[in-house]
Amino acid sequence: MVTKLTMDDIVDLRAYEREREDFRSRIIELKKRRRVPVGPIVTLVFENRDTIRFQIQEMARAERMLRDEQIQGELDAYNPLIPGAGQLSATLFIELTSKDDLMEWLPKLVGIERSVELRIGDGDRDGDEVITSIPEEGHEAQLTREEITPSVHYVRFELSAGQIERFARAPVTVGINHPAYREATVLSDETRSFLLADLQDR
Repeated sequence: MVTKLTMDDIVDLRAYEREREDFRSRIIELKKRRRVPVGPIVTLVFENRDTIRFQIQEMARAERMLRDEQIQGELDAYNPLIPGAGQLSATLFIELTSKDDLMEWLPKLVGIERSVELRIGDGDRDGDEVITSIPEEGHEAQLTREEITPSVHYVRFELSAGQIERFARAPVTVGINHPAYREATVLSDETRSFLLADLQDR
């Protein structure tokens, strides 16, 4: 069963420096297998307990966090991104670098965090299972704007037992069904196996 991170899981800065190189290399390799480009400008990274621990350790390192209450604040913010039973959790990145592109696309993509779909099946629209993304509530309250979207969102997908069984044996597509952006990517067998392990981790 996946458990949320606690203070005991976050090591102090000196201890983290000793393990950081190996841990960072492992997480980079892990994220490669959990990263799914969807069209030219959007990427989803499916998170798990290790990727979130890395996020918190790196934040603590960058901000030189020494007090327990600082670390607890990060745990409170990022623990909701660790998927629970029957869930997948992802960070969605709108990968734009130029100011002109940002000014063009971010107003167009308002609502994208509610437009991501997992489609389970072989492409028969009548027979496929479609699971639509749910924005992570705590971050959505901070990020949502009516006129412009941020370049990072946090979303989850909740699957029934039957959908998980089908996920294990059928092709899975990650798509975005937004008026300004309709793209899709079929998951590789490797990525699907990683995500199936998340779903089956009770």
